[in-house]
Amino acid sequence: MVQQVLYRALVSTKWLAESVRAGKLGPGLRVLDASWYSPGTREARKEYLERHVPGASFFDIEQCRDKASPYEMMLPSEAGFADYVGSLGISNDTHVVVYDGDDLGSFYAPRVWWMFRVFGHRTVSVLNGGFRNWLKEGHPVTSEPSRPEPAIFKATLNRSLLKTYEQVLENLESKRFQLVDSRAQGRYLGTQSEPDAVGLDSGHIRGSVNMPFMEFLTEDGFEKSPEELRAMFEAKKVDLAKPLIATCRKGVTACHIALAAYLCGKPDVAIYDGSWFEWFHRAPPETRVSQGKGGKA
Repeated sequence: MVQQVLYRALVSTKWLAESVRAGKLGPGLRVLDASWYSPGTREARKEYLERHVPGASFFDIEQCRDKASPYEMMLPSEAGFADYVGSLGISNDTHVVVYDGDDLGSFYAPRVWWMFRVFGHRTVSVLNGGFRNWLKEGHPVTSEPSRPEPAIFKATLNRSLLKTYEQVLENLESKRFQLVDSRAQGRYLGTQSEPDAVGLDSGHIRGSVNMPFMEFLTEDGFEKSPEELRAMFEAKKVDLAKPLIATCRKGVTACHIALAAYLCGKPDVAIYDGSWFEWFHRAPPETRVSQGKGGKA
C-alpha cells in the first residue's frame, strides 16, 4: 500500500527525452547534472560545459554543502540549500530530475535526490541509467549552459531522514536502527585503503552490515528491479520493516541504500551524514572495526 503514495524515484531516459522534445522543461520541470569526480580524474563542470542534457543546470555539490564543517560533504543549512536551488530555478512546485555522468550509471545523483527529500521536497527523481545511457541511446545533448529564472524555494529539514554522530553512537547501545554501510567490501573490512584520504584509515562502525552500492546497479548502469533489491536486503538479513540508517565514507553512496529501499516501498531510511569520515575522527576506538592495522581502525 505504501508504494502507491510514494513519488516516483526513477524516471527513464525515454521519458526525459520526450519531455525535452515536447518543451516541458521550465519552472515545473528542472534537470540537474550532479556529477562529481575525485580530484585529478575527470572535471565535472568542464564536462557539463562540453555536453549535457538540454536545459539541465549544473548542481555543484562543492558549493551546496556546509563549507565550515571539518567533515566531508555535510549538508548545508536550510537557508543555504534554499538559496542555492532557488538560483537554479527550482521552487517547491518543481519536479526535479537528477543525473550524473559517472561510468557506473549513477554515483552522486542519489545524494542530491536525498538532499531534496531531507529538505522537504517530495517531487524529485533520479534519471535511471544516468548520462551514460542517455548518450548510449543517442538522445540530444547541448553545450549551451542553462540560465533559468531564479525561483523561491522554502526548505524545511526533515530530521527523521538525517542522523548525527551522537544518534549513531547512542544506537550502538539501543540498537533501535539497523546500520548498513554502502562502501566496497575491502574498505568496509579495512583491508583496502580509503581513496584520496590523508589520516583516514579504512574500517567500519561496529555492528554495521556491508551492502556495496555498486551492487544495486546492473552492468548497464540501471537500478535493479525492486524484486532483486528486496532479495539483496533479505540476503543480508536487513529487515525493511524496521528502522534503518545508511552510512558510507561521506554520506554520498549511503544514499544509494536509501534509494534502493525507497524502490522497495521503504521511504524512511535515514542517512548518517558524517559517516565513516566523522566516525573515524570522533568515535571511541572500540567502536571502529578493521581487519587491517591490528584490528582497530
